[in-house]
Amino acid sequence: MKNIKLSIVALTFLFLAMLVVSCTKEDYLVEDPRGVFTPDFFTTELGVEGGITFLYQSLRNIYGDAYFLNLGETGTDEYAAAQSADNNFFDLDLAGEGNLSSESGFSIGQVWGNAFPAINTASGIIENAEAVNLDPSLIAEARFFRAFNYFLMVQTYGGVPLDLGGGELKFNNSANRGSVRNTVPEVYTRAIFPDLEIAVNDLPDEPRLTGTVTKNVARLFLSKAYLTYGWWLENPNNIPTYPEAPRNDPDGNGPAIYFQQAYDVAMEGINNPGPYSLLEYFYDVHLASNDRHNEMLLYADRTEESQIYNGADLGWSSTGGSANTAVWMVTSNYTTINVDGVAAVQREAAQSYGRPWTRMAPTINVFEETFAEKELDSRYDATFVTSYRGNWDKGGDPTPTLTAANGLEIAPGDAVVSFLDDYDPNVDYSVNGGNIGGGEIPGRSDYVINLNEINRRFYPGLWKLGTYRTDNAGGLGSPNGALTRPFPIAKFSELYLVAAEAAVKGASGSMSARDLVNVLRARAGKWRFDNGEQEERIEDNSAAMVAATPQNIDINYILAERSREFFGEGYRWYDLVRTQKWNELAGSYRIGGNAASDHNPTVTTRDIQPHHYLRPIPRGQIDALDMSDAEKAAYQNPGYQ
Repeated sequence: MKNIKLSIVALTFLFLAMLVVSCTKEDYLVEDPRGVFTPDFFTTELGVEGGITFLYQSLRNIYGDAYFLNLGETGTDEYAAAQSADNNFFDLDLAGEGNLSSESGFSIGQVWGNAFPAINTASGIIENAEAVNLDPSLIAEARFFRAFNYFLMVQTYGGVPLDLGGGELKFNNSANRGSVRNTVPEVYTRAIFPDLEIAVNDLPDEPRLTGTVTKNVARLFLSKAYLTYGWWLENPNNIPTYPEAPRNDPDGNGPAIYFQQAYDVAMEGINNPGPYSLLEYFYDVHLASNDRHNEMLLYADRTEESQIYNGADLGWSSTGGSANTAVWMVTSNYTTINVDGVAAVQREAAQSYGRPWTRMAPTINVFEETFAEKELDSRYDATFVTSYRGNWDKGGDPTPTLTAANGLEIAPGDAVVSFLDDYDPNVDYSVNGGNIGGGEIPGRSDYVINLNEINRRFYPGLWKLGTYRTDNAGGLGSPNGALTRPFPIAKFSELYLVAAEAAVKGASGSMSARDLVNVLRARAGKWRFDNGEQEERIEDNSAAMVAATPQNIDINYILAERSREFFGEGYRWYDLVRTQKWNELAGSYRIGGNAASDHNPTVTTRDIQPHHYLRPIPRGQIDALDMSDAEKAAYQNPGYQ
């Protein structure tokens, strides 16, 4: 059972594990579990440095969490509730089967319950840094994380408290059950912008340890915060805010100024990359054996080497805590594929397989619209699992071949079920039982499914975030353990799309929106491996990709490019809310039903209301406040009473 932390102004020193900065031969953060985390400990150099390490560890409580992925994806144009969804997912899909409320399960409290302890820790570090002569670059790391968490909070819930009980942006070291929410402009101008601006100035160009933040990490989030605030000020669709506040900047700046600042800071990051760069091939960005590369600006790290430092069981894990189980939610139940009386595709700790929970399904719109170009653009192939291949031999079955589609033989490693890139009207779904859901076309030994005929039971999995282990020893390994891969939070590539979006909103500079988008589109045209066919593919479609880019880029095109780059990583709800395009782009979707054999998709309409642009604050958090019922009702975001 997953526990939600019940604290609006949680005392950081009550955490059961404290982590200490250390430097090893590999220059990684080393975590030293402790029994308590007391305020007095913050007055020592060891305590302050340990608090900084806690800020990195705390990323694992959000990024890679199954229900945070649900929060950022279900109900968007990328994902809908799947066959095994419960109300955690139905509520966020807004399609009539659930009811989004302040009691809507784990997902709505994921940010609230984890961001405040990190914010309070950062404030404690900042306050005590001078007393222990902490280097300004380490203080800047704390400032980055305080701003990072406030930015995540204000996007999710609207205005949030800057005073956690000790004063505005002060460390709170006593129990406090009172709280006052600040307005959105106050959170941005008093907390997010000042901290990130100092972080950009004081952080080093190179990370002090593998995975620690730098100037360019801070630049990305500062540029994105400027961009998001510019949209908030503009408010093109008159979406309400809370607490209620005029859409006026305290400094008198209009949206155009913030869009220009977003562009300028993002371009500064592009032109001063430091140790970061775009990889040559999109395929390599999420190839599991290539994790922690130069395109990753920030990630929530895990490890296969230690169950303690992984934050979750390596053999059999549940969701929650710091376990990386997000990809389970979007993995269909491929283990029901039975061929010739044999379980042909078994659960395996490998990138195309993993543990199937079948809670979230990609919509047909994704394959027809977002990833319409599948032969030129490598991003479709390097995002999804498009062929499930036989691995019964790894499960101990010595049968050399099985009789599959069209009476043809398949061996281990051959495709058992494939999703077709191009629609084929000749697929005959009547030839096999419902456990596979695939059909036949003449001459192919694998069962096939048209992408415009997928259902909520069987659909392409999310390869990019898939399981990876090095200890399988030729077998199926431990597919039920939480993932040991780092979960991506920010990439160098996003600087291009932030600058491009700002340019669409009127910012100007050395590169146009089309120029910026085409850097990524040219990269997407380069292939070195075909994931679906599992074979080398040396091909460069960069020129064709660039030529296909529209001359006039609009915000919908930017959002489509963002989806092609970051599909399924938890960005999407925040992107659609920022640009106020949620209802326009995700108000309805197409998909089949819950049976694997259902290849007759229908249209589902969502009821997306203006108040849904903010998530509800969990009821338990508000109930814990020492307030009257009327004050508690006023504390909650409207529409969720």
